[in-house]
Amino acid sequence: MVKGNLFVITAPSGAGKTSLVRALLEADSQAMLSISYTTRPPRPGEVDGKDYHFVGREQFEAMLQRGDFLESAEVYGNYYGTSQPWLEGAMNSGNDVILEIDWQGAAQVRKIFSSAVGVFILPPSLDVLRQRLKGRAQDSEEVIARRLAAAKEDMSHVNEFDYVIINNQFDVALQDLLAVFRAERLRLQPQMARHAAMIRDLT
Repeated sequence: MVKGNLFVITAPSGAGKTSLVRALLEADSQAMLSISYTTRPPRPGEVDGKDYHFVGREQFEAMLQRGDFLESAEVYGNYYGTSQPWLEGAMNSGNDVILEIDWQGAAQVRKIFSSAVGVFILPPSLDVLRQRLKGRAQDSEEVIARRLAAAKEDMSHVNEFDYVIINNQFDVALQDLLAVFRAERLRLQPQMARHAAMIRDLT
C-alpha cells in the first residue's frame, strides 16, 4: 500500500482555515483530519474528540513528557499538540492526513516529515481579517487587536510553505485547496507504485 501524504495547513486566526478544511473533508474521501490535543476551553458548538481533544494543562504536560507529540506549541496562552503514533498509523494505512497547526508547529513537523506539504491560507486584506474576527462576536476589541497583531507575525512566515491560497471567495479557495491535494497524489513515485503493473505494460 502506498503511504499517504501529510498536509500541514496553516493560517492566521480568522482566515477561514477551519471552514475550508471542513469543506475539503466533505468533498474528498481520501483525506482525514488529525485531531489535536489542546488545553484551551471548547468554543460554543465544539465537541471533544471531534474538534479537539480537550485536556487539562497537567495532562497535556504529562503527555509531552512521555514524548507522545509530534509537535506542540503554545498559542494565545494555550497548548496544542499532535499525536505522532496516531498520525503514522493513519499514513501507513494509505490515508492523506491534514494537520491544522500554526507556523511553529509546521516547522517542527518538517524536521521529522521532510516530505510534508505545507499550505498557507491568507485573507485578502487585514481589513477583511478584522471584520471576520469581529463577526465571530466571541472576542473583545482588546482580544481582536491582539489577534490581528499575532496574525501579522504569523503571515510573515508564508514563504516557508509550498502553496499559498488566498481565501477571498470561499468556493474558489476550496477548489484551489482540492487541487493541491489532487496534484500531490499524482506525483511520479506514488503513481508508479499504485499502477506498477499497468505502467510496466504500457512502457
